Amino acid sequence: MIALYVTSLEGSAGKTAICAGLGKHLLDDGKKVGFFKPTVAGAKSPPAEAIDSDAAFIRNVFALEEPESYLCPVISGDKALANRIKEAYTRISRDKDVVIIEGVRGQGPGGKPIEASHEIVEALDGRVIIVEGYSKELPGGKLVSTCRDFGEYLLGVVLNKVPRSQLEYVRGEMLNRFGETKLSILGVLPEDRVLSMLTVGELAGHIQGEIVNCTEKSVELVENFMLGAMCVDPGPQYFSRKDNKAVIVRGERPDMQLAALETSARCLVLAGNKAPIPTVISRAEEQRIPIILAGDDTSAIVSKIEDALGKTRFNQEKKLPKLMAIMEQYFDFQAVYKGLGLAN
Repeated sequence: MIALYVTSLEGSAGKTAICAGLGKHLLDDGKKVGFFKPTVAGAKSPPAEAIDSDAAFIRNVFALEEPESYLCPVISGDKALANRIKEAYTRISRDKDVVIIEGVRGQGPGGKPIEASHEIVEALDGRVIIVEGYSKELPGGKLVSTCRDFGEYLLGVVLNKVPRSQLEYVRGEMLNRFGETKLSILGVLPEDRVLSMLTVGELAGHIQGEIVNCTEKSVELVENFMLGAMCVDPGPQYFSRKDNKAVIVRGERPDMQLAALETSARCLVLAGNKAPIPTVISRAEEQRIPIILAGDDTSAIVSKIEDALGKTRFNQEKKLPKLMAIMEQYFDFQAVYKGLGLAN
């Protein structure tokens, strides 16, 4: 059985997405795949239960039987970290060909997350993939230093969320910049709007809003956003410009709310903490469109949505087909198979 450790230097790089895509590819190839996402607690902090949405999502995608508490244990980061990790890992790795480990949260004995990562990788004799999110300043010395620290355990690096207009340039720059270091570039993956979508429920959470009806629709993906404002076009004509959208409109504008409900909307967001009138509620129920009641004004809601879109989590199965299509085209699975000793 092989341990594959997927980590990153910064948050929101896409570790969970890469774990899901790798695991799904291995499963489709007939491999038995497990998942492990430990949290390392400081030596002075007592361990506590820490089930998270990523572990629950991966457990479902991989059809795992182990309880989430086994997949996502909290482990004391004291001098016995390696032994505790091995014990927890043993519980979830039986009969598996590969166990994908999502990089740890928390600190190792030396007080740094990267030290905990090193100790876990060494304890499990794992192989490492580093996922980096795109920025205008391409990865440099810090990434090279981290790669060197992992040494022979490193399989390679994935650069994620690259604007499609920059793909060729970035791929060339990565090869030029890291070619002499013999650092393996496993993939330069394009940014895709589908993968950054929020669900209705996630949207409500980010804007501190309350879903007042049709809560079963909270798992639907929001593809577009529109503001309900004074405009020249009649309401239904204006709101028909985009499908599967969230419409943000002031709570005291039932006319705009009703117009939006006549179009393809995923949800209606009412600003100002003003409850909708009965006619709006009734029409929303007929159309099966959730209404989110938010306390902020429209500008504050838009600001929170913009912030949330840069930090969306990959924990919706509806996004998986798009992810797999991207990885099949841009990710070097053969290099990973060879590095894990799985190549035919």
